[in-house]
Amino acid sequence: MAPFLDLVFDVPLREHPVFTYRMDEKGEAGIGKRVMAPFGRREMTGYVIGERTEPPPAVREGAIKAIRRVVDAAPIFDTADIELARWMAGYYLCGLGEALAAMIPSGRRVGSQSASSFPDDPGEIAATPLALSDEQEKALAVITTPADPAVKLPPFYLFGITGSGKTEVFLRAAEAVIREGKSVIYLVPEISLTHQTAEAIGKRFGPIAATLHSGMSPGKRLTEWVRIRSGDVRIVVGPRSAVFAPLTNLGLIIIDEEHDGSYKSGNTPRYHARQVAMRRAAISGARLVMGSATPSVEAWKLMQDGGITRLDLTRRLSGGQPPEIIPVSLEHTEGCLTAELKEELRKTARMGRQSILFLNRRGFAYFYHCKQCGYELSCRHCSVSLTYHKSKGRAVCHYCGYSVVPPKACPECGSLEAGFTGFGTEMIEEEVGRTFPELRLRRADADTTGRKGSLAETLDEFKAGGIDILLGTQMVAKGLNFPGVRLVGVVLADTGLHLPDFRAAERTFSLIVQVAGRAGRYFPDGKVIVQTLRPNDPAIRRACALDVEGFFAVELAQRELLGFPPYTRLIRFTVRAKEAARADGAINRLAKLAAPLIPRDADVLGPAECPIGIIAGNHRRQLILRGKGMGALHGAAKAIMDTYDKGRDTKTYLEVDVDPVSLL
Repeated sequence: MAPFLDLVFDVPLREHPVFTYRMDEKGEAGIGKRVMAPFGRREMTGYVIGERTEPPPAVREGAIKAIRRVVDAAPIFDTADIELARWMAGYYLCGLGEALAAMIPSGRRVGSQSASSFPDDPGEIAATPLALSDEQEKALAVITTPADPAVKLPPFYLFGITGSGKTEVFLRAAEAVIREGKSVIYLVPEISLTHQTAEAIGKRFGPIAATLHSGMSPGKRLTEWVRIRSGDVRIVVGPRSAVFAPLTNLGLIIIDEEHDGSYKSGNTPRYHARQVAMRRAAISGARLVMGSATPSVEAWKLMQDGGITRLDLTRRLSGGQPPEIIPVSLEHTEGCLTAELKEELRKTARMGRQSILFLNRRGFAYFYHCKQCGYELSCRHCSVSLTYHKSKGRAVCHYCGYSVVPPKACPECGSLEAGFTGFGTEMIEEEVGRTFPELRLRRADADTTGRKGSLAETLDEFKAGGIDILLGTQMVAKGLNFPGVRLVGVVLADTGLHLPDFRAAERTFSLIVQVAGRAGRYFPDGKVIVQTLRPNDPAIRRACALDVEGFFAVELAQRELLGFPPYTRLIRFTVRAKEAARADGAINRLAKLAAPLIPRDADVLGPAECPIGIIAGNHRRQLILRGKGMGALHGAAKAIMDTYDKGRDTKTYLEVDVDPVSLL
């Protein structure tokens, strides 16, 4: 038994992140277990990543503290997990302990019962009733062809219109891999999609399947984690963090709806599940298969260049056809719904079919403005407008939660010509209810689906035909399969177009095409009404024409001209401070440090105020490193951070984001 243990902690230490402690008296600690240990003036959870017989050089044995107690009876991570965490810490410029903490569940103890996520079906893979099309058969054959172990397989990409059977190809590929004795990770972007995909996987694979997602309690997640590590599970489904599932003998990773921004973590470490999946696949020799009707620009470019093998699915399989998509101008419309959309809602109801209304903005109205003096009602702690939530009777900030009772008159000049404009899902709900009182309407957004399981209940009820009109934000926009839907109404297509982000057009295009894909999946009469204030915008026009190739051709040409990904790589530094002067001083210092360290083929954007300059009372400033390759850019970023850390103002906070997906 080694008398010393090497521990890491969930703290932002990039240099010298490993600390040595004495083994506990019973000798229960070991690599892969969590322990409680004194750290500074606190007691913290440490992760055991190594054992040693001698103390580290230059460390006096008597100065080494002992761990207090062991948390886990059995290891919850292994040496492969530690290797992956080391790669993440290096690539995403974070602490090793931070990377490991992001990978493993935080539950205190394992539940007493080993609960399967799915009903107890027979352990054998269920018979599949669906016959594959020629295109599906061809794609499946390419994905499952035995590979030469000496040849590195490129990732595969199922590029197909919505409803073309990508899920069935994914499931058949998973079956083939499991028959080989290997295991599968199946990633979906949202918890709302986890429910539907988990249902399909549960029916197909029974008790050898499990789910992992943030909606589970920490204890339940840890129970499932231990069950997966034990080898009882062969396929895991879940959003971003399921990429770390501790499966043995990994043979396949599937990334459904690869384009989705939620695969990128918003907290340290700011990892992207696609990059982590590529790394895991390379380490384990597993196949990687992605899919979407609207690939990310980065994936599209890799397909063009041969870095990803593209497999096309061009037709809907359930009797449906691509829907008719009609852009309709909102100009001169009273209220939120155009005459065209109202007429199609009536027609769809008369046919006994269902409708989805989509708006990526919750609340009732989102912009308070005085016509007399121009006053705008903004959050006290953030540089954003407050959103009026009629059900709560308050104007709320969607960034920090600050809220106030809306003023009856302008707080600046007292004018009564002041109030909220713009519309959110609450206002749509009110107008639809008033216009179609006879129809069953349900709203699904962050305000109505807070209760555990409520979103799954709503989606199940809609699928069963118990709801005529489903109104929601992006949680109803993608990946979901509802046979009864004839009509999709995009209430306002422009919500993301005005954002100061080079990906605004890509996101708008993708969202319209994805939500349009919910219409007419089983019948040839699907219809989509796209309401917009900018009917001639190229992204909206191409989305309505389902012109994916045309959109990417123009978008790539523009990105190349402007020097943005995928033609360059970005590393974004964001400084936060309570005082604007501190934030300004810190970002200017960072910029001065960066100037001599930037590689010749790179440049610096900024320093500048972030597009959202204040969040939760913190002033935000940014500096972006941009270069052709990540290697030299990484080296510069590390050198900048190391020097910056030595003289850092402790009242400022520095965030680093490698390959950012949002610049807000």
